[in-house]
Amino acid sequence: MTGFKRPNVKHLMLFSGRAYPELAQEVSQILDVDIVPTRAISYANSEIYVRFEESVRGSDAYVLQSHAAPVNEWLMEQLIMVDALKRASAKRITVVAPFYPYARQDKKHRGREPISARLVADLFKTAGANRLMSVDLHAAQIQGFFDGPVDHLWSLPVLADYVESRYDKSEMTVVSPDAGRVRLADMWSDRLNVPLAIIHKRRDPDVANTVAVHEVVGEVEGRVCLLVDDMIDTAGTICQAAEALVARGAKKVIAAATHPVLSGPATERLTSSAFEEVIVTNTLPIPEDRRLDKLTVLSIAPLVARAIREVFEDGSVTSLFDGQS
Repeated sequence: MTGFKRPNVKHLMLFSGRAYPELAQEVSQILDVDIVPTRAISYANSEIYVRFEESVRGSDAYVLQSHAAPVNEWLMEQLIMVDALKRASAKRITVVAPFYPYARQDKKHRGREPISARLVADLFKTAGANRLMSVDLHAAQIQGFFDGPVDHLWSLPVLADYVESRYDKSEMTVVSPDAGRVRLADMWSDRLNVPLAIIHKRRDPDVANTVAVHEVVGEVEGRVCLLVDDMIDTAGTICQAAEALVARGAKKVIAAATHPVLSGPATERLTSSAFEEVIVTNTLPIPEDRRLDKLTVLSIAPLVARAIREVFEDGSVTSLFDGQS
């Protein structure tokens, strides 16, 4: 008599950290998959405890966490969740981090500095992650930091579709706020089929230690200028860029960025800036006191949900972006 062999059926399970449960809930509804009940506690000394309330054995697990402030706390919570899944015999564990923590520390600028983005990738791998998924990495080389598959999702289609529905492309110019974002601006220019301009920041030779001169390379006079970036943190760079465009005769200035970090003086700066509209996605939670009138927030949940579905069904994430990844 032959023994009974249990059929090998894949089982998608979605887990959410505490940083931004609303985004996870939206992804859950699109996937039509419940978020696994989880008991998570922060003790008085700040240590974190996590326990899943149902079996995860053999599952294809997706752990979604948004790394808003305090970044270190939410990073540690996600690592602990991954470790718990590994020890509970999940078959495959995918870390879903829409905003990759420490992404700006992707290389050494000077001696004796860390490469923290690589350290984060190593931590995820050590905890037990088999795969990473993120949106608009600050630096493309981060994909090579993780020893395993990395799904690099692009918010460009989400943001660009909205821009096309709201503004006349015939009078639009895409603008890079500095030299480091030229590649991103070039992608936007190709997507919208509009001209490209670049703002080059240089030091005023008459003023020490101050970036005071913004040279605009490209035609912006009388144009609707779309400043693009991967994130808005304190908003200093992008607001200065907007002022430079207005000074050179721009008809209107708008901004599009994926990650609304919005630290410190960002809200005040954006409120008093030359921008008519600032368009972002919800990769990070935005507190009510930072939701200024000119801020438009688009949902990244459909994109994340589609990518999770493609990975779970062994499909192609690249196909979501017309072959670009």
